[in-house]
Amino acid sequence: MFVFKAAVVGAGTMGGEIAQVVASAGLPVVLKDVKQELVDQGLEKARQVTQGQLGGLVKKEKITQEQADAQLEEIVGRIAGTTEYEGFGDVDFVIEAVPERMQVKQAVFAELDEVTPGQAILASNTSSLSITEMGEATTRPHKVVGFHFFYPASTLRLIEVIEGDETSEDTMQSAANFAQQIRKQPIRCGEAPGFVVNRILNSSVSEIWRVRDEEELDVKDVDKVVQESKAAPMGPFFLADLVGLDTVVHVAEHLRDSFGDRFYVSSAMKELVEAGNYGQKTGKGFYEHG
Repeated sequence: MFVFKAAVVGAGTMGGEIAQVVASAGLPVVLKDVKQELVDQGLEKARQVTQGQLGGLVKKEKITQEQADAQLEEIVGRIAGTTEYEGFGDVDFVIEAVPERMQVKQAVFAELDEVTPGQAILASNTSSLSITEMGEATTRPHKVVGFHFFYPASTLRLIEVIEGDETSEDTMQSAANFAQQIRKQPIRCGEAPGFVVNRILNSSVSEIWRVRDEEELDVKDVDKVVQESKAAPMGPFFLADLVGLDTVVHVAEHLRDSFGDRFYVSSAMKELVEAGNYGQKTGKGFYEHG
C-alpha cells in the first residue's frame, strides 16, 4: 500500500515533529489535538524545525534564502491543524502520539477506527505499550502496528515497526515501506517490553541513574562526562528532559516490572515527575528550559 495522505493525533513533544517529517517528504498531513493551543504549538514546532533545516542548507550555500523561504511555506502548508477529525476520511496512515497511557490510547484508536477508511493503517508511536491491546479497541487489529520514532524525530532516522499479535504481514510491510517513504530507516521487531532500542538503552543508562542516586552526584557533571567521552551526543539526564521525564519514568517502570531490578528507576527522576516537572515540556526538569 502506498501512502498518499497521513495524519498525526497528538501535537505534543513528538507530534509536531512527526507531522513535519511527513510534510517534508512531500505528503499532506493532518495534525490533531484536543485544544487549538496545542495544535498551534505543534504547527509552530514544525515551522521551527523546518526553518532550522533550511537555514542549514542556506549556510552551506546549497539553496538561496529565497528558495528556503518558498520551501518553508510549501512544507508547513502541507500540514493542516485541527481539533476535530475532519480530514481523516481519506487518510491512508495515522500515527497516534498521545500520552503513554493505555486507556487514552485505546480511546483514540476506537475513535480512529470509526473516522478513517477501512484500509487505513492505524499506528502508534508508543515507546513501550502493547500494540495488541491497542488493536483490541478496533475492528481491524490486523491493521494496527507500532511505529516508534525517536526524539528528535526530525533528525533521528530510526523507526521501530512493531508487530502486535494480530498485525498482518501486509501491514508490517506497508509500515516499513512508509518509513522509507518519509526518509527513515525501519527496523521490524516483535512486541516485547521496551522493543529494541529502549531495552538496550535502559539496560545501560539505568546503571548511570543508579550510581547518581547512590552517590548523589550532580546530574550536570554526569552529563558532561558522558558527552565529553563521546559515549553519546548528549548526557542521559538532559536527554530525559527533552523526551519528557514522565515518559522516561513510565518506560523505566515498565521495564523493571517486566525484567526485574536490573532495570533501575531513578528516584530523583520520580520526584521531579511527582512534582509536575517533566522537563522541556513543562519548562523544568533536571534543567531549566526557556
